[in-house]
Amino acid sequence: MEKLRLGQKNKLRAAWRVDFGMYLEGGGYEGKILLPERYVPEDLEVGDEIEVFLYLDNEERLIATTLEPKAMVGDFAYLEVAWVNEYGAFLDWGLMKDLFCPFREQKRRMERGRSYIVYVHVDEESYRIMASAKIEKFLHTLQPGDDKALTVGQEVDLLIWQKTDLGFKVIIDNRYGGLLYDTQVFRSLHTGDRVKGFISQLRKDGKIDCALQKSGRQHTEDFSARLLRYLETQGGRCRLGDKSDAADIQEQFGVSKRTYKQAVGDLYKKRLIKITDNGIELI
Repeated sequence: MEKLRLGQKNKLRAAWRVDFGMYLEGGGYEGKILLPERYVPEDLEVGDEIEVFLYLDNEERLIATTLEPKAMVGDFAYLEVAWVNEYGAFLDWGLMKDLFCPFREQKRRMERGRSYIVYVHVDEESYRIMASAKIEKFLHTLQPGDDKALTVGQEVDLLIWQKTDLGFKVIIDNRYGGLLYDTQVFRSLHTGDRVKGFISQLRKDGKIDCALQKSGRQHTEDFSARLLRYLETQGGRCRLGDKSDAADIQEQFGVSKRTYKQAVGDLYKKRLIKITDNGIELI
């Protein structure tokens, strides 16, 4: 049997039934991991395998649940503070027991009802699952020789971390820190948003620049094809033209006015559309 992964999902075998749930086998914890009755599927039988999330209950005993946590060990997440006491803050991560973030792992004192970007990890000393708002120490730095990890133009998942004078700090693929410049942002973004993005530059100092859209000609060609499909499904017309407001273009298509104009020009040169006073039309 694979080693149990605390704070993550594990596939375990049902060992025996009791009035208050089902005990699961789990390596050195064989027959000692309880899946409480409220989480036991009606069709689960002894000997069946079931995927469960493992964490520690209020008495620090290993316990299983079929609930889907908002974050697991190894994840960066945007979580709300449920309550605070003299030891730290407790975050709502979707389970019966809230996630503890001690004061020493807070950049500033967390407040009840507010949400923060945190990293979920297992504390080496106490073996407890904890959260930390000191994000930087858990991010990986792109080292020389790691060029295969990320490539320019690669599509990635971005977690919006915090606003800066230059743009937004982001967390890339739950691993690297990066920067999304204001000049690359054409939509409203807030801390905690998860969006698709692209790697625009890998700097020699290990820093990573991101964008919300592909750069250059490829992006224009991709959007040109998308705009053409839109026209084909909308009766051959689009009310947006060269002089339309950038905000209207962003709301409709999620691209900058510059990208839209380039795509319109591309389709016009190919004689696929005509430009009218009311927008554009298929020929």
